[in-house]
Amino acid sequence: MNINGLNEAQKQAVLNTEGPVMILAGAGSGKTRTLVTRISYLLEELHISPYQVLALTFSNKAAKEMRERVSTLVQSDIGALQVTTFHAFCARVLRSEANYLGLSRNFTIYDTSESKAIAKTLLARRGISTKEINPFEILYYIDDLKNHGHYPGRDEENLEYEVDKGDPFFGYYTEYEAELHKANATDFGGLITGVIQLFEKYPDVLKRYQERFKYILVDEYQDTNRAQFDLIKMLSETHHNICVVGDEDQSIYSWRGADIRNILDFEKTFKSATLLKLEQNYRSSKNIIEAASCVISRNTQRKGKSMWTDNPEGESIEIIECHSDKDEAEFIANQVSELIKNKVPCREIAVFYRTNSQSRIIEDYLRRANLPYRVVGGVKFYDRKEIKDLLSYLRLIVNGKDSLALSRIINVPTRGIGATSLRKLEEEAVRNNASLWEVISGIVDNVEEYSHLKMSAKVKSSLSQFATLINEVKVLETQEVSPSVLYEKVLHESGYYDFLKSSSERYEAQARIENLEELTNAIKQYEETTKNPSLTGFLETITLDSNIEEADSNSGEISLMTIHGAKGLEFYYVFLAGAEENVFPSFRSLEDGENGIEEERRLFYVAMTRAMKRLYIMFAQGRMLFGQLKFNGPSRFINEIPDKYYLWRKPNGATSARGRTFEREWEDDYSQEGHYDDEPVYQVQSTPSDMPKPKFPKGTKVAHGLYGQGIILETEGLGNDEKVVIKFSDGAKKKFMVKFAPLTLL
Repeated sequence: MNINGLNEAQKQAVLNTEGPVMILAGAGSGKTRTLVTRISYLLEELHISPYQVLALTFSNKAAKEMRERVSTLVQSDIGALQVTTFHAFCARVLRSEANYLGLSRNFTIYDTSESKAIAKTLLARRGISTKEINPFEILYYIDDLKNHGHYPGRDEENLEYEVDKGDPFFGYYTEYEAELHKANATDFGGLITGVIQLFEKYPDVLKRYQERFKYILVDEYQDTNRAQFDLIKMLSETHHNICVVGDEDQSIYSWRGADIRNILDFEKTFKSATLLKLEQNYRSSKNIIEAASCVISRNTQRKGKSMWTDNPEGESIEIIECHSDKDEAEFIANQVSELIKNKVPCREIAVFYRTNSQSRIIEDYLRRANLPYRVVGGVKFYDRKEIKDLLSYLRLIVNGKDSLALSRIINVPTRGIGATSLRKLEEEAVRNNASLWEVISGIVDNVEEYSHLKMSAKVKSSLSQFATLINEVKVLETQEVSPSVLYEKVLHESGYYDFLKSSSERYEAQARIENLEELTNAIKQYEETTKNPSLTGFLETITLDSNIEEADSNSGEISLMTIHGAKGLEFYYVFLAGAEENVFPSFRSLEDGENGIEEERRLFYVAMTRAMKRLYIMFAQGRMLFGQLKFNGPSRFINEIPDKYYLWRKPNGATSARGRTFEREWEDDYSQEGHYDDEPVYQVQSTPSDMPKPKFPKGTKVAHGLYGQGIILETEGLGNDEKVVIKFSDGAKKKFMVKFAPLTLL
């Protein structure tokens, strides 16, 4: 086969087939092409049987693409070639060897809901309420153990992860694994640890697989966890032909269990390893590559690469300093419009942000400019489930006849009003030519007309509580209480916020919470630009915005995505929004110390190296975060880009090759006076002596006008934003906004 189309470094990566090899493949260096060519070279030139080659990656899509590309390069049949994911490979091994571990070949792979059911059972055995210990706390602990390769009874010498067996959660882990075994089941993480256990307990089985797989290749090696590291180490111990391809500078998934030490320590584990580097970038301009290299060079957790390119120098990176997040979004919309006028296809333009919630205001301005866009790896802001749920509450409040809105949220969060009960209500509404709300109100008010409906006491109670909340907000709306306050009341007193806090998907739930906080920002920004704000007005505004006719999208759409979602992609024009301290790097990463900062820097590097021709990096002097105007200052990563690579554009239109005077200017040009479109400025800091005290401190005994006496368990917020959790004498816990709750101190 012809490898003359490869550069010298890529050829070496293909031809060095024997022994341990680590290929550090920099951004845009042709990694996939090199890996596919290497596999094809083994099969076509060295005549290795496909049966003896194992290639592992992380997604079915990547595995399918690699296999298809190999099949186009190889003339012979590749039917026995395994190009697959770690979990699919381990599932196949376990089904073949299940009897060794006391499983049958038809064992079940449990999903999250089934794992949660086991965790709840374990708590119930101890008489512990799920309110005291969230079942997912147990599952997070178990997942962490399995990411590090732990299985019950594993020899501590084979496990570099120190396990505290005195931890109460370790007892849950042991019982959880016993329950899985009893049910002839495993969970997702257990597929990997199950194979590790199989190989350690039964050396003859391991030997069979070691002899079979003469060549092992691992793609996206920087994303492997410790258990996956142990697995490939064991498999490669006979032939030692292990080839891993990855980039420590793009290791951005530690929150999923990825361990950067797998790359950093590769040569310590595989003593005779050959280290190869793919350092030529084919994607980006010289300016972008050199600037990104300067940023990432500040990390200490790296092997070290010197990325370079033969591409033209290109245009300077543009750092765009905006007064507000609205100005930032407006700049993006205007600049994108200019690019499209200059015949740049929409598909060549991308907007990146650190978190999903940031897309909302950008989407608003793109829609107003009639620009077609798509949210990659997600859905448009106002189409997201949690947003549609809360908007349905608001729609019902302003229009009791909106039965679609009511049917969406009558059992969200779960109230025990299931499909059967809803069907009864719907049938009754049709029979009486009434709305669902009128039927529910009639049932709650014990109207004779609805007495024939057979509803359980639990359903009637749930309907009553639901109707009480909606009616309370309806009354407040007639009193012209601001829409943002009404929204906050619905969010918390409906139980929706607590429902997300206890979700199984920790990171997804946090993203949903951030989206709901961004909806607060949207409502507040509407209030600040409207003379007589109302819920009806807000809903009308976003509905009209959402229904704007989209422009001709024959040329594709502008791509909006998080930076995590952008990994592996490339665009001619990239806009990176929100490059501010506490946004990017995120405030959570700052709490994790230097390791957290280094991962955020890697993420910034990934964002920069997606851009092929022009890169815009934006930050706002003031940004609405969690309902407040924050002044964070530009990201430290901006200040790590050498001056010669960028042009700094000021809000007044002035440009400068330097932005380093920013710290001095912050006190003058960036004071909090009048820089947010004349909107009111929120006080961000107070001296301790000025800090107001909660009206109902934790531990206070209170009486509620409806529910009787109780004690304050939790308090958050101050003044009009104060919220409390009360435990009543019957054991029930409820959350209230103090300003609306009929509470009396005892």
